[in-house]
Amino acid sequence: MTKTLFDLLTALSRPQIAGTHGDLTVPITAPVVESDADVEPGGLFVARKGLAVDGHDFIPAAIERGAAAIVGEHDIRDLAVPYIRVQDALEVTGWLAAAYHDFPSRRLVVIGVTGTDGKTTTSILVHAMLKQATGKAGLISTVNADLGDSLADTGLHVTTPGAPQVQALLARMVANGLTYAVVEMTSHGLAQGRLNGVEVDVAILTNIRHEHLDYHGSFENYRAAKGRLFQMLTKSYRKKKQPKISVINTDDPNGDFFAEFAADRVIRYGLTENAEYRATDIHYSPEGTTFRVEYPDDFVFGTTISDTQFFTPLPGTYNVYNALAAVETCMALPVSIRAITEGLRQVDHIPGRMERIDEGQAFTAIVDFAHTPNALDNALNTCRQMLPEGNKLIAVFGSAGLRDREKRRMMAEIGMELADFIILTAEDPRTESLDDILAAMAAACVERGGVEGETFFRVPDRGQALFRACELAQPGDIVIACGKGHEQSMCFGTVEHPWDDREAMRAALRGAPLKTLPTADE
Repeated sequence: MTKTLFDLLTALSRPQIAGTHGDLTVPITAPVVESDADVEPGGLFVARKGLAVDGHDFIPAAIERGAAAIVGEHDIRDLAVPYIRVQDALEVTGWLAAAYHDFPSRRLVVIGVTGTDGKTTTSILVHAMLKQATGKAGLISTVNADLGDSLADTGLHVTTPGAPQVQALLARMVANGLTYAVVEMTSHGLAQGRLNGVEVDVAILTNIRHEHLDYHGSFENYRAAKGRLFQMLTKSYRKKKQPKISVINTDDPNGDFFAEFAADRVIRYGLTENAEYRATDIHYSPEGTTFRVEYPDDFVFGTTISDTQFFTPLPGTYNVYNALAAVETCMALPVSIRAITEGLRQVDHIPGRMERIDEGQAFTAIVDFAHTPNALDNALNTCRQMLPEGNKLIAVFGSAGLRDREKRRMMAEIGMELADFIILTAEDPRTESLDDILAAMAAACVERGGVEGETFFRVPDRGQALFRACELAQPGDIVIACGKGHEQSMCFGTVEHPWDDREAMRAALRGAPLKTLPTADE
């Protein structure tokens, strides 16, 4: 059935619409888009003001490319196509895109995952368990999207895709016969309305730490952005007998804030006595981690759950939290114990998360995405657990430009506390001075007793930094590169240059370091 502009507008509440001009029965035969370059004939273009450009300036180009109608925030009355004025274009785009695709998330059980650290890992674990149970589970993560018939790239840098892309991906899942969708939800994606129109059934909080205050302005705003997932859960469309479930890390100091959002069932997991569902009997080994879970109701699916031993190949205490969140989510859906344990066992690595790189060297080389103070602390502590007595831990990391400046000091301090040697280097400096970023981090190292040239080094070129770390390493040591993980680019100025830390580590191990820093003509 052909949709009209009016059909799409019914997805919005009356207060969101400030005015209409033109024929609302015009057919919308192509997708809703936010970029004039993406407009297809018959599509709907949403103009909004961004940080660098104003989409309203591109309305003529969108019409020239065949847009059937325009949505924007300015008072415009003389367009050649229908124009809808809205209060907030960011807020409405997801709902308009969802309506165009017949609200695909209403035909899926949707599990949303948010938090500062562990979102991707937890999402992938839940997805693996659901695939093991049903074979009909999709995934949208910052690594990629599993659509059932194919994998799709979700971007160069970590973020939630735009609202039209999210809805299109969910629609592909429905078309492919999937019944579950696991969606990783970043604070930026939530705050910017990119997840609007996604009808959530399960909301998971991994943790919330110091991050993205450059964008959100305060920790309270950052926490509120994460809280939007739980607001979505409360207000989302109900799907037959599927209850609304929140799964919250109760060991996190902010757990109670998220537990206050209304849900049919609130599951509090953790490793302390505060947790309703608690991981116990935890054992770490080079092969992975085993644990059991204490339950308030111990008999599920005819099995005494506390007798079940869960195994994950993923290392570290923080991955026990991630695994426990996934286990409890799938228990609540419910999924069989066999599918849960097998799905957990099958995920032997997460791209760019504590990923080992082996070129036959006599020491351990690891690439990890840790780009927040908490994640760096977790990664380095996990390396300490793995490190043979008497050997050294060498950490390579930086801190991004145009992002939270406070974490530069915090990460340098964590590095000095937990690593034997640290090498400070480039990590998406963007339009900031890389030398200034490294100077701030070096000053923090000195304040913690570091001696430049002995316990810490500044090597601006990331390829050379990895090479220097490998030169320092002795048999049995660990070299870890933190901050980039699976990402496929590095931003200098306003340009994304191709970069993969895993390939760079391999090159360093082979003695042929990749070049990172662009030249003046790049």
